[in-house]
Amino acid sequence: MLEKSLRFFYSVLFCVIFTLILNHTTMAECNSNDGFLPQPKGFSTKAIHVGQDAEQWNSMAVVPPISMSTTFKQFGPGQHAGFEYGRSGNPTRDVLERCLASLDNGRFGLTFASGLGATTTVITMLQSGDHVVAGDDLYGGTNRLLRNVAIKMGIQIDFVDLTNLKLVEQAIKPNTKLFWMETPTNPLLKVVDIRAVSEIAHKQPGIVVVVDNTFLSSYLQRPLDLGADVVMYSLTKYMNGHSDVIMGAMIMNDEKIYERLKYLQNAAGIVPSPFDCYLVNRSLKTLALRMEKHKSNSLAIATFLETHPKVERVLHPGLKSHPQHELAKRQTYGHSGIMSFYIRGGLEESSNFLKALQVFTLAESLGGYESLAELPSVMTHASVPIEQREELGITDGLLRLSVGLEDVDDLIADLKQALDKA
Repeated sequence: MLEKSLRFFYSVLFCVIFTLILNHTTMAECNSNDGFLPQPKGFSTKAIHVGQDAEQWNSMAVVPPISMSTTFKQFGPGQHAGFEYGRSGNPTRDVLERCLASLDNGRFGLTFASGLGATTTVITMLQSGDHVVAGDDLYGGTNRLLRNVAIKMGIQIDFVDLTNLKLVEQAIKPNTKLFWMETPTNPLLKVVDIRAVSEIAHKQPGIVVVVDNTFLSSYLQRPLDLGADVVMYSLTKYMNGHSDVIMGAMIMNDEKIYERLKYLQNAAGIVPSPFDCYLVNRSLKTLALRMEKHKSNSLAIATFLETHPKVERVLHPGLKSHPQHELAKRQTYGHSGIMSFYIRGGLEESSNFLKALQVFTLAESLGGYESLAELPSVMTHASVPIEQREELGITDGLLRLSVGLEDVDDLIADLKQALDKA
């Protein structure tokens, strides 16, 4: 009897100790953030469940079905069940927009045919004579849209280094209506203080602050929590993460801004297909897992590159050498797979390096599961005026990497052999 009692006691003790170890490991994993903000609980649960209720479908489908219909039967003239025409609304799109809003702690979500489609919709909120303060380091397509399209509509644009708060204050004019920022910026990875810039902008009533959060996704940064009015995405990148969809999105809390943008979404017709909405909705289910891998892989590669003799400088907010490293730790939950570095030399060395890569693919875009490398000066940012590129430091020696989900040792080995041939 004593032996049985002892066996029972030790079995219970083992279970208790095992549970404590397991819980400790889980908490350690949750708090392993390299000094960045600790990730609150519940993100993946929202990504999997918000907007996905099976009860909303007669079939009780666990995976939301794809509704391809362009029109919807009405009970009577003007009496519909929530949808009337595919451009104005779609059940599959509605599911995605609700889920996206929840991930940014927002009330409203809208999706568009592309990231630039979302940006164009914001621009159409403005009128001739309005003024925009934009970051000086932006995605090339955004820069092109502002310079070559918005200005022709009579909209005034000033490109400002938003990391300099004195310049931010000086940039505001009586007719300023919009602040447009990326953080981290593309391709120089400058980190902008969202809270500080938003507070400065909001001193003047009527200014809308938009943050392009494409580089980090809603998992690693949530601009609405920091005072921004609208968070914008090219869903093409990390949010979808599979390099098979082109789509954009905007998330907000202000109902008036939502109603204005929703009207323009319908009026301008810049809407995504239901099938693409289904694919992005699917991809959100693994967003947290993917971003953790992107984060760890890119930091390992950044650390490797910083020690390589053919690398002049590495731009990665996770490195202590980054000028806004401390701000990044206060504002974000980590960094993604996007990073840039300067190779010693110029166009010849950059080209030799890129052509020698075997695991990384020489291609534009970013945020997919595969690793990509590109030369911004002649690829993604070729449309940026050469004077601005030179002023910013977007030289022929600046390379941008989108670090994917491959085994990090294989990625480092690939970079090493390519650098040896540069």
